[in-house]
Amino acid sequence: MICRACELPLAACLCAWVRPVDNRVELIVLQHPQEQHQAKGTVRLLQRCLSRCRVLVGEGFDEALLAPLLGAGTALLYPMDATALAGATAGPVQRLILLDATWRKSRKMLQLNPRLQTLPRLALTELPPSGYAIRRAQRPEQRSSLEAAALALQQLEAQVLPGLDRYRPLWEAFEGFVADRQKFG
Repeated sequence: MICRACELPLAACLCAWVRPVDNRVELIVLQHPQEQHQAKGTVRLLQRCLSRCRVLVGEGFDEALLAPLLGAGTALLYPMDATALAGATAGPVQRLILLDATWRKSRKMLQLNPRLQTLPRLALTELPPSGYAIRRAQRPEQRSSLEAAALALQQLEAQVLPGLDRYRPLWEAFEGFVADRQKFG
């Protein structure tokens, strides 16, 4: 049996962990096709929780599809050669692009979509330890897509509204999801 809401088998249903969050900055996830059906993937939960989140699946994206998403106010969350956004965009970040893939596949996605390489990049600062205990990271700074998105959105919104803890429900959803998935080994 498949859950109609999250489209996962009932044994893996994540609906119990959905916590709605009204994010100011729109999140666009470019998801590699191999990540789309991963039971341990966090993008499905991220999409169900955030009010402004779109997921596009593919490796190389049509220019006509990407062009409207990559205008002024858009930044790429990607660590390679990342520099802080100070002065890099005309105005505040209104849209954040996140690549959901393994590190090797995300580099290929970046190569296949040259317009992404022209975007200002957001560098995450003050990273807490990862809570993603269901997959092993190769480096200590690596995070699940949900963790990276939540940290980036918090960082961006703190520049506008300091002290805001809008993303606590998203972190609670993540913690419940991880604990639930750990039961399956």
